[in-house]
Amino acid sequence: MLTALKLTRKSIQKPTLSFFSTRVVTTNEVVKCLRLNDLVDNPGAVKKKRRVGRGIGSSKGKTCGRGHKGQKSRSGGNIHPSFEGGQTKFYKRIPKRGMKNPHAMPMLGVNLGKIQDYVDMGRLDPDKRPLTLKDLVKAGLVKTNAIEHGIKLLAGGSERLRTPIDLEVSRASESAIKAIEDVGGEVTTVHYNRLALRALLKPEKFDIIPKRAKPPPRLMTYYRSYKNRGYLSPQIQMRKLLRSRPELANQPKEETSKE
Repeated sequence: MLTALKLTRKSIQKPTLSFFSTRVVTTNEVVKCLRLNDLVDNPGAVKKKRRVGRGIGSSKGKTCGRGHKGQKSRSGGNIHPSFEGGQTKFYKRIPKRGMKNPHAMPMLGVNLGKIQDYVDMGRLDPDKRPLTLKDLVKAGLVKTNAIEHGIKLLAGGSERLRTPIDLEVSRASESAIKAIEDVGGEVTTVHYNRLALRALLKPEKFDIIPKRAKPPPRLMTYYRSYKNRGYLSPQIQMRKLLRSRPELANQPKEETSKE
């Protein structure tokens, strides 16, 4: 605490009334004044640091209380807190737990109920075919920096889905696929590597849009399966062909097979 002790004496006249006469009595009182140049620490508030290496008379001269040689006498030669005298350290004696898969591809989950909400708000156009990840980002449904490897379509809130939409996502659950197709929509799962995903979400970063790579061998089975609505499955390829060339749907099967 800081105190300012400035003692001055001041004469104060106090009138006193008597029965017979009136007289003035003068008394002296101590008045304390606070000034900036009077601010000092309380006695004992600051302890003076011991100065080492100032001769043998100071009891901390020469070796300064560190002794002769050794690790502890060196500058910065402290022993690590986990050192146990040479025996195996504690954190090395306990078993390891867990792991991080370097080949994992975590997907950002998006529920069907949330998509229906954005359609109702007019932020997603259900007439556009197909709706890609770029459209979901533009609508504000997801953020670009949150999409690390892609988006997986989930069936949360599927009971509220009533608008037929055509979605093109990285992955989709079986229940989500069934819910969309029940209302007349379509789902296609498409593989995007890191370069293709960046070209899709930020095309302004590229002078020439790179060609999309094929899935790696471990993912080829997923995208060739019609159960997952993979874009490499024959059924999805045929659906895409008939959409681009609708006149083929009216031709007989024999003529179509000859072509």
